[in-house]
Amino acid sequence: MPQHAAPVVETPAGAVRGVRDGAGELYRAIPYAAAPIGPGRFAPPAPHPGWSGVRDGTQPSPTAPQPTRDFGPLDMTPYFGPGWVRGEEYLTVDIRTPAADGGERPVMVFVHGGGFVTGSTRAALYDGSAFARDGVVLVTVNYRLGIPGFLDLAGAPPNRGLLDVLAALDWVRDTVTAFGGDPENVTLFGQSAGATLTGALLATPEADGLFRRAIIQSGSGTGAFTPEQAQRVTATAATALGVEPTAEAFAGVPDERFLEILPALAGLDLQTSTATDPLVGLSPFSVVLPVQPADGLANGPAADVDLLIGTNTEEGHLYLVPQGKLESSTEADVLAIAARVHADPITAIAAHRAARPDATTGELRSAMLGEALFGAGTARMAQVHARISGGRTHVYSFGYRSTALHGRLGATHTVELPFVFDVADKPCLHSDTALLGPNPAPAGLAAQIHAAWVAFARTGDPGWATYDPQRPVVEILGC
Repeated sequence: MPQHAAPVVETPAGAVRGVRDGAGELYRAIPYAAAPIGPGRFAPPAPHPGWSGVRDGTQPSPTAPQPTRDFGPLDMTPYFGPGWVRGEEYLTVDIRTPAADGGERPVMVFVHGGGFVTGSTRAALYDGSAFARDGVVLVTVNYRLGIPGFLDLAGAPPNRGLLDVLAALDWVRDTVTAFGGDPENVTLFGQSAGATLTGALLATPEADGLFRRAIIQSGSGTGAFTPEQAQRVTATAATALGVEPTAEAFAGVPDERFLEILPALAGLDLQTSTATDPLVGLSPFSVVLPVQPADGLANGPAADVDLLIGTNTEEGHLYLVPQGKLESSTEADVLAIAARVHADPITAIAAHRAARPDATTGELRSAMLGEALFGAGTARMAQVHARISGGRTHVYSFGYRSTALHGRLGATHTVELPFVFDVADKPCLHSDTALLGPNPAPAGLAAQIHAAWVAFARTGDPGWATYDPQRPVVEILGC
């Protein structure tokens, strides 16, 4: 789309200029907190000191330090973005708005996924043009990742990446009016790690009043690490670095070293006498909480927040199909997954087989992986929220099957995102090795899904009945 200079917007920290195109206006790389440098990498987010003159909001932000993630033949670049783009000031937001005119439009604040170690606002999937087109102000958020964001260290607050998102919500409350948004009608939404952060904020007292609605896409209400599990990761990281497990000691270590030791943290045994590994070894980082978010909802704003929550029908395929493991899976692999997450793995396998009598061994392994990572925690979050919120819960299941990798990728983790953002026709998403595969997306599906998300942000109703544990309505999308 042709771009032209947008009006200058005055914010509490200073003035910023973006660009205007056919979808509205775009303002990029606006800081919501001070740059997390040196010891500040392990401190709570601090207010930004502001700037003089007019800030250039036309260029994308640097990104949090992060590794490259490899999904073999599957091109996940539209999801992960460009990786680590160096620069100190990466605690920023991008804003897509119909117009920075002081209007009172619904605001949607998106928290990206990436296993708590990767991702950024620069990912192609998070193009907010369709939201602006449909009268929504979209805010996408960068936050600290990996060791600076989530490693539990003595002398540092836990969950610094979560505190970053909380600081971004504070910034939205104080600033979004200048960009044409209504701070009283904010929907916080996230996918994968971002969805787990969204769920954690539903149980965070400090988040009270910062958002009216929440959307959890393929997250988990039971995805948090216990303090004991987090300390296992911390001890391993400190040993790999040769330093004490304190914020003071880690402050002297460069970001490059943090990335170099990530392979040493992969696949740690985090099972304890009281908890299984909620991420099944796929990430050494999560939020660290004394109780799971689903069990702590009464402590936060959840009872007063409308919730839209769901998963995809073949979530686990992302972790098996590109790696060639769907066909090579054995009964031993299925038993290994079951043993990591169930006290009685044989009974759990039998239940999954009964529910999927025609499933191959690989499909059974994928189903158990998806249930452990996302399904069980999503169901628990939906049930608890429905009980405490009085009819404010909506649940979905997304089943459109990507034709990528010779039609095998299926309705996997992340595949709903192009439809939520109404970008399913982007060329970068279509080839045998791209997320949606070579086939065109079904006519009208992106418009349907995107419209449901926008309707929910406006009114709290995506267009189907609410969920109740006694009447568990789950809307089937994309099938």
